[in-house]
This record gives sequence, structure tokens and C-alpha cells, in this order.
Amino acid sequence: MADPSDKVPGQAQGRYYVDSQCIDCDLCRETAPANFVRNDEQGFSYVFKQVRHLFPFSFLIRSNERCCE
Repeated sequence: MADPSDKVPGQAQGRYYVDSQCIDCDLCRETAPANFVRNDEQGFSYVFKQVRHLFPFSFLIRSNERCCE
């Protein structure tokens, strides 16, 4: 489970976030490319844009459920 006290830097403020457990498997960027981007220097993904409507929300949920651990 993601830890809100362990968020990676650079994220858009809001409900969704990535913590330091991210292994940069690319699933979130493939599932919701409008919401996630990669930090190439440090090797993790993060939330670039928070969801404002229900439709993109389903992509975030799907990427969270399928994320590699």
C-alpha cells in the first residue's frame, strides 16, 4: 500500500500520488499517460496531473491495481 508520508518529489498536489516504492515498471504511464510522467534522473514515475473527471479516474484506479510490486 502506498504511504502518503513517503511521496516522491515533483507530484501534482491532490488525492493521487506515487511513493518511493515505485519500481518504474511503466504501467501507470501506459495506462494513464495524461496523468503520470517519468523522472529519468531518479528512475521513478509520479503524478503529473491530478484527475478532475470520473473517466480518467478509472485509468488511475486500473494502474494502481495492476502496478508491479
